[in-house]
Amino acid sequence: MTAASSTPLKSHDSIVIIGAGQGGFQAAVSLRDAKFAGRITLIGDEPYLPYQRPPLSKAYLGGALDEDGLTLRPASYFERHDIDLLMGDAAVEIDRDRQEVKLASGRRVNYAHLILATGTRPRPLVAEGAELAGVHVLRTKEDADALRPRLIEESRVAVVGGGFIGMEFAAVAADAGHEVVVIEGLARIMARSVSPDLSEYVTAVHRGWGTRILLGSGVQRLIGDAGRVTGVVLANGETVVADIVLVVIGVLPNVELAQEAGLEVANGISVDESLLTSDPRISAIGDCASYPSAHDGGRPTRLESVQNAVDHARHVAARLTDGSYSAYRNTPWFWTHQFDLNVQIAGIGSANDECVVRTDPAGNKFSVYRFQADRLVCVESVNQPGAHILARKMLTGEVRPTPAQVADLAFDMKALLTPAV
Repeated sequence: MTAASSTPLKSHDSIVIIGAGQGGFQAAVSLRDAKFAGRITLIGDEPYLPYQRPPLSKAYLGGALDEDGLTLRPASYFERHDIDLLMGDAAVEIDRDRQEVKLASGRRVNYAHLILATGTRPRPLVAEGAELAGVHVLRTKEDADALRPRLIEESRVAVVGGGFIGMEFAAVAADAGHEVVVIEGLARIMARSVSPDLSEYVTAVHRGWGTRILLGSGVQRLIGDAGRVTGVVLANGETVVADIVLVVIGVLPNVELAQEAGLEVANGISVDESLLTSDPRISAIGDCASYPSAHDGGRPTRLESVQNAVDHARHVAARLTDGSYSAYRNTPWFWTHQFDLNVQIAGIGSANDECVVRTDPAGNKFSVYRFQADRLVCVESVNQPGAHILARKMLTGEVRPTPAQVADLAFDMKALLTPAV
C-alpha cells in the first residue's frame, strides 16, 4: 500500500460515510465539529437512528436501558448539523471511477472522500440445527429485541462462545435467575483478549453465580423439537439442555464492498498509518479496518472496540479538514461489565506475556500488568478505574514500570509520571 499525502477538502466537497455505527456516527460529528461545511451523508443498513452497541449485551438486554437510551443523538441533532441520514438503505456498490456509492434503492451518492465504517457481523455456527428457532446471535438492536422477551419466559440458557459478549450475556441471564451454561472451545474464557489470571478470576465469579462453564468443549450439533431448539450436543457426546442458545463465536469484518471495489483486504480493509486505503480518496475506520498499530509492533491489527472506532473517526476527520497526514498512535483500551465487575484493559497483550498481579489490599480490586521483554504493553484492571487511567497514561508515554516495581506494593506508580524537579 502506498501512503498518500492529504489536502483539506473544500467547502463544496461531499463526504460519504458507509456505516452508521459508533465510528460512522463519530466521523460525521467530528467533521462538523472541525467546521467542515460540505455535504455529509451517513448511510446505514438498519432503519434506526445511530445507536450504541455495547449496552445491547448488558443494560439494554437486562431492561435497565430503553430504546431512547441507546440512541446516540435525536433526529433533531442531524437536522441541525445538516447531516443527511440514509437509514435502512444499504450501500451495495462503490464506483471508484465515478466516485459514487450505489444504494439498495438504486439511489447514487457522489463523494469527494469516502469513509468506510462497515463494522462486522457475527461468525456463523457451522453445525446441524443452527437454523432452529431459539438459536440467536447478538450484534444488532434487532438481535437484542428478539432475545429480551425470551429471557423473561425461558429458564435454560446455553451460550456458545466465552468471549466478552458471551460472558456479558451469561451474567445478565444468571442475574435474572436463569440456568446458564457457557460452552467454550478454548482452554479458558476470553482467551484471545485477556491474561490467564483475569480469565481464571472471571470464571470463578461466574461459577459463584451458579453458571456452568465447559472449557475445551466443541459443538457437534444442535437438537430440537417441532423446529425449536432443545439442546446442544457437545463433541464428547454430552447434551446441554437449552431453551435459548446464543451463538457468539467471534465476528467477521464486513469487507465485501471494499473487496469488490478493488481495495486491499486482509482480515479487514487494509489501511496505512493514517487510515487511508489503497485509494487515497477512501478511508476505513473501526472494526472493519486493519491498520499498522504502534502498540502491536506495527503489525496489521484489527480491533473491535468503541474507543478504537471513535478515535479512528476523529483522526480521519482531522486529516480531511486540516490536511494533516500523521500516523494514528492512540493507545487502545477496552472494557467489559459482568455482574459487579468493571474490567478495563489498556494496551494489547499477547499469549507469551509475563504477567504481574498487583493487588489492592482494600478489597475486590486488582490489576494485571503484562510485559514483553520487561516492557509494559498492557494493563487489565478490575474495579480499579484509577489504575486504568494511570495505565493509559503510562502506555502513551515512554516511562513505564518494571515488573519488579509493579510487584512491590510500596512502590508509588504515580511517581513515574511526576516530572523530576
